[in-house]
Amino acid sequence: MTSRRDFLRTASAVALAAGVARPFRAWAADLSAVSVPGKDGMIVRSYRFLDLETPVEFMTEWLTPVNHFFVRNHMFEPAKVDASKWKLTIGGQVEKPIVFTLADLEKVPVHSVTNAMECAGNGRTLQNPKVPGIQWGKGAVGNAKFSGPSLKVLLEKARVKDTGKHVMFRGLDEVPGKVPPFVRSIPLEKAIDADTLVATHMNGAALTQHHGFPARVITPGWAGAASCKWLTEITVLDKPAEGNFMSPGYRMPNAPVKPDEAVKPEDTHSVTGLTVKSLIAAPSDTAKLRPGKQEIKGVAWAGEADITKVEISTDGGSSWNLTELGKDHAKYAWRLWSYAWKPAKSGDYVILSRATDSQGRIQPEAAVWNPSGYLYNAYDQVKVHVQA
Repeated sequence: MTSRRDFLRTASAVALAAGVARPFRAWAADLSAVSVPGKDGMIVRSYRFLDLETPVEFMTEWLTPVNHFFVRNHMFEPAKVDASKWKLTIGGQVEKPIVFTLADLEKVPVHSVTNAMECAGNGRTLQNPKVPGIQWGKGAVGNAKFSGPSLKVLLEKARVKDTGKHVMFRGLDEVPGKVPPFVRSIPLEKAIDADTLVATHMNGAALTQHHGFPARVITPGWAGAASCKWLTEITVLDKPAEGNFMSPGYRMPNAPVKPDEAVKPEDTHSVTGLTVKSLIAAPSDTAKLRPGKQEIKGVAWAGEADITKVEISTDGGSSWNLTELGKDHAKYAWRLWSYAWKPAKSGDYVILSRATDSQGRIQPEAAVWNPSGYLYNAYDQVKVHVQA
């Protein structure tokens, strides 16, 4: 298997051979022809800390194949982890600090959750005006079946004290220079939900390196930042963890703000549950369609809520038509949907999609702008041309 460092060296060599004079980090995003081993066809959003996006046309299956599941890294991926030496510690506000090996975890009953995991910054490139950060398009999301012990069971073995209110996670990411470590915590109530996992498997196979081998947290229904990879330390705290990735990172203003408006830390809240959202997987944007019946299809998800309907408009939102939801259904998972469309005439069309969930939330026409571009969920749209 090619390591991340070997990959970066190879990509740098490609650049030199091509006569590119710019520093690697500046031009790497232009190297669309360079592929990542085991991740063919993915969109590379960052090479320094590998970030890979799934093309929307891949989103036609209920379970996203691992090789097409997006990758979000805040740091360098760790060197290959020796599973026989890996350990997971649980400490802090507990009566009985405990250490688990991978063999120990394998003795704990397995629980499985199918979860639509989405990066909080998915859709950031669609924000207007633009905001800094990884410029994700629409594909920093995927749906997979994760399996492993419930975190609740492991915490029960450590016996959380009454003073324990939050649970912090730390992974084996390699932190470069003065970059702050990636540390996140979640409230105890979410940590002891039976569906919150220390997952060792994804779609029936052991986790891959890119997805957190040998174990990662799965905090279903919440933004992906709460699902720490390469997990090695769990600490129960009496308050939320501190650090760059708790504040100012992954926080949203409590009320809408203007692009030139300063936001005080006390006027923000942590990003937790996902919003209601749909994406059109087919036809693709700018597609030229032959006359006759067309199939419009895609996916929709709503974090901890259920998708109750997805609607399609082909007339700019003047009218909406119900789609047919796929038969596969599970809490936290996305729903496939499809709609049979027969254009009345040739010409240009804008196809819109919007989803509604069990909490009554409706995907909005325009997303609420925020300084970090989090939780973008405006109507999805593709422009197509129906040929005469």
